[in-house]
Amino acid sequence: MDIFVGSLPFKLKEDQLKELFAAYGEVTSATIIIDKITRQNKGFGFVEMPNHQEAKKAIDALNGSEVLGRTIVVNKAEGKSDDTRKGGFRKANNGGGPNKGGPGKGNFGRKRAGNDYDSD
Repeated sequence: MDIFVGSLPFKLKEDQLKELFAAYGEVTSATIIIDKITRQNKGFGFVEMPNHQEAKKAIDALNGSEVLGRTIVVNKAEGKSDDTRKGGFRKANNGGGPNKGGPGKGNFGRKRAGNDYDSD
């Protein structure tokens, strides 16, 4: 089971996160998400536990607990829906911007003739 862990202390390391969950059963992986630019811990991560009963026990025990002075949030990780992976948000939010048209404009998804620099 994939487990989301939020509000992590910025000083927490992946091996410490894994050790925290290992008290409840086997941990396949523990990953803390790092910002690509600043290389800083983003304050959340994911833990994978193969046994669902052990994972549920860890979630129940650790959600709301304090780690290095911060109260962490622990719950079952929810996968992305098919709509968001396939650009569903973009399709739902299709109005505005030059050459985009939009609902009720009659030119949805089509570019207008000429370019934006025509004065006619």
